[in-house]
Amino acid sequence: MLEIKGIYKTFNPGTVNEKRALNGLSLNLNDGDFVTVIGGNGAGKSTLLNAVAGVWPVDEGSILIDGANVARLAEHKRAKYIGRVFQDPMMGTAATMQIEENLALAARRGQRRGLKSGIAKAERERYREILKTLDLGLEDRLTSKVGLLSGGQRQALTLLMATLRKPKLLLLDEHTAALDPKTAAKVLDTTEKIVTRDSLTTLMITHNMKDAIAHGNRLIMMYDGRIVLDISGQEKKALTVEHLLEQFSRASGAEFASDRALLS
Repeated sequence: MLEIKGIYKTFNPGTVNEKRALNGLSLNLNDGDFVTVIGGNGAGKSTLLNAVAGVWPVDEGSILIDGANVARLAEHKRAKYIGRVFQDPMMGTAATMQIEENLALAARRGQRRGLKSGIAKAERERYREILKTLDLGLEDRLTSKVGLLSGGQRQALTLLMATLRKPKLLLLDEHTAALDPKTAAKVLDTTEKIVTRDSLTTLMITHNMKDAIAHGNRLIMMYDGRIVLDISGQEKKALTVEHLLEQFSRASGAEFASDRALLS
């Protein structure tokens, strides 16, 4: 479903601030893979997701989604393939619009827009049933403005919107990092449920090593713009944080440098 071949990305080339963020990175995801991504500061995690999403073009290499090479497509043209949830809960929803209006926008994504207005009764019932799966009481607040919701509620809603029309690829960019631990756990459980139910091919960046181990069927660890560990199956199930750190040191020849991840 996702095939990345030898991508490079250098920021500010030829200047004193030159930084190679991706260094010949290659990665294949099969249909339905749920891959967690972890790495130290400056490892290239967010650069990888932004390259796949088309926020900026790569300098070299190819990115194929479901067989289509999107490496030279603009971000808005890749949107039909991708669902994305950002770290900031405020980014994925329209605060001044109602919950049902936000869901209606997501449901109509990629479709031709006509002059027909409003949300049909059957559509509203569908949204109510979908919102029930969050167990946040939002099914009884369809006409509430999204700006009145808490950060966790907005992030859960954003997740629903990103997956309402099953994307080829779901990108989760530390989507629980701004939430308190209890709310973050709730959003992660909801993520696991939706990804498993719909067999969504997913890349999830997290700063939390325990979450990276506990979720998904595969874990990749990045260092210096490349993948140094790719763990799946029984090996991943048996992982501990200590074992992961040991493997990282052996594979990279460096100590893991992320106080945020270690403290988590």
